[in-house]
Amino acid sequence: MKIKKVVMRKMYQDMKVGFRTSFGVTTRKHFSMIEIHTDDGVGYGDCSAFERPWYNEETRDGAFDIIRKFLVPTLFEFGDVPSPEAFYDATSWIRRNKMARAAVDCALWDLYAQEKGISVSKALGGTRTEIETGVSLGIEASPDDLCRTIEKYMKQGYRRIKCKCKPGMDIDYVQRVRKEFGDIMLMVDANSAYTLEHMDIFKELDKYDLLMIEQPLASDDIIDHRHLQQAMKTRICLDESIHSAEDARKAIELGSCKTINIKVARVGGLTEAKRIHDVCAAHDVPVWCGGMLDTGIARSFNIAIASLPNYKFPHDIPASDRYWAYDLVTPPTTIDDRAMIQVPTAPGLGFSPVPEMVEKFTEEKIEIVR
Repeated sequence: MKIKKVVMRKMYQDMKVGFRTSFGVTTRKHFSMIEIHTDDGVGYGDCSAFERPWYNEETRDGAFDIIRKFLVPTLFEFGDVPSPEAFYDATSWIRRNKMARAAVDCALWDLYAQEKGISVSKALGGTRTEIETGVSLGIEASPDDLCRTIEKYMKQGYRRIKCKCKPGMDIDYVQRVRKEFGDIMLMVDANSAYTLEHMDIFKELDKYDLLMIEQPLASDDIIDHRHLQQAMKTRICLDESIHSAEDARKAIELGSCKTINIKVARVGGLTEAKRIHDVCAAHDVPVWCGGMLDTGIARSFNIAIASLPNYKFPHDIPASDRYWAYDLVTPPTTIDDRAMIQVPTAPGLGFSPVPEMVEKFTEEKIEIVR
């Protein structure tokens, strides 16, 4: 892949409704998008870092600068990029900044698959033709409000329900959902809102046959999660704690979790996501794919990685109309009555940006020519 030009955009999209988690409410998603041009095609990547550093240390503008100042010059220095993995390993000197790296890594996978004439899924080693999705719901004002929202999405075909939670908005909510809907596939996501001092809450949640509890403790922790997992029968899922295959290996060996949520943006892109998948598969630990309130570009990479064989649980990969009135790509992502999404088979992503939508939501655009 001989890189000729890179186009970078700072962008935004307004959400249909605000999305509340334990650390705040998102009503507008700020993100950035890159295009990597060769003589033969264009690869697209999305940087999912938020405007504020509340999920991790990255921000949209900070990641944009990392891409512009360090990753793009390295692309040009490379000359002919033989594979996405080669570039990822060559930029391992860049500490953290995983979301910035993910944007470039994913765009290179798009280009690489196009050059090979295969889908990104096939290039990664995907084996599934369809993937099951679930719906992720923000914290509602009351348990009754949550139940009304769940009912709406179950009518759309979603079968796995994930509810955000935090202290004081947890047990009553789960009790009410179980009473209303019986033994639906239900999980909760705390986004690091608890400590081991909340063990009484965890013991109570352990009674409700949850699919898993996602990232209950600190975002950089694997030690306390080990103690929590030992005390509970419910599966603990790590999210923010895992940034690499090495992180996954250590957490598994400690017994800190029974599953890992692999977010492509959080771990640095498809290259590292596949490596984490492979480590987990070798240790018989199933994984699943989480999301970052993803736009159509980022969602397409999530679909591709979720086609790998050790992705065993429904994913946070919703239909196009879940968050956005207008999607950035075509065709739209839809789910069937079994909550399944078809994995594209066309070369590359299998989705194409809609030019007028991309321009509509662009705040700043720069072009860097080799």
